[in-house]
Amino acid sequence: MKALVYREVGGPISLEDLMNPACPAEGAVIEVRATGVCRSDWHAWRGHDPVTLPHVPGHEFAGVVVESGVPGFAAGDRVTAPFVNGCGRCAYCRSGNAQICPDQTQPGFTHHGSFAERVVVRAAATNLVKVPDEIGFVEAAALGCRFATAFRALRGVRPDDTVAVFGCGGVGLSVVMIAVALGARVVAVDPSPVALAAAVDLGAVADTPGDVDVTVDAYGSAATAMAAVRSLRRGGRHVQVGLMLGADAAAPLPWDLVVARELEIVGSHGMAAVDYPPMLDLVASGRLDLRRLIHAVIPLDEAGAALMAMDDPIARAGGIVVAANEYAGERVGPDDAV
Repeated sequence: MKALVYREVGGPISLEDLMNPACPAEGAVIEVRATGVCRSDWHAWRGHDPVTLPHVPGHEFAGVVVESGVPGFAAGDRVTAPFVNGCGRCAYCRSGNAQICPDQTQPGFTHHGSFAERVVVRAAATNLVKVPDEIGFVEAAALGCRFATAFRALRGVRPDDTVAVFGCGGVGLSVVMIAVALGARVVAVDPSPVALAAAVDLGAVADTPGDVDVTVDAYGSAATAMAAVRSLRRGGRHVQVGLMLGADAAAPLPWDLVVARELEIVGSHGMAAVDYPPMLDLVASGRLDLRRLIHAVIPLDEAGAALMAMDDPIARAGGIVVAANEYAGERVGPDDAV
């Protein structure tokens, strides 16, 4: 199969021929039709999130089952999967919280990912999700990390709440779209004019946040987390979505305010496959239009260059970039950009 591979941290990402992956016990092999280009993969490529080298990145994908070792999924099924694949056996998975499974696997991190013609999903009965015919592969590829994480991060948000989103990349724009659909007033914060304009186009306002009900750090840094928590009203809730890696993993917060104002600080680490149906229903109905989040559709062999371009957070695209697998016949052309 064709796959994009890097052999050293921060090194070239090149298209290579690799052996097709074998189907693991109770797993499945998916022919990748489309895969998202996500900042989490950039973190791994830059060495912030260690992976075994040589490595194939990619963890947001949709495609077709080519081999299945579990009942309920057969060759030809249109599927996607969360970026966190639970083991399916532990108490967390059995309670519907596979996204925090201690024995989780993650395509693109614990093993080769979806910047390839085929990718493996382990514990497929727990982690595979059938994609309705109304949702295209390109749109479905945007679900597994950024959109699903944003969807779960906003649980409990009510109409007329004010939500401040720090960082308007793929996950931040997903937060904006979903929060607006829930009836919230959304304030967007981002140094990139392109990203900020995309957030405003989705219904946010570009303003200085303060005294808000819910803050979401969708970027992941000491500065954005601190600013977000300081923006909360008394009794407000902060959701940390952006990865806090390196020195930021031990970033301080204003704990005096957390205590005095009884603030709530929570993390959001994806969403289990069992929770996908309500989200898929909203997408299939058109209430959540994923096409508005997709900035560009590129060929698979350009995904490496798009990933490396994330070195410059200011110049990043205002939306999600998806690589379509032209080797599997997925159309890539000017009309695919939204």
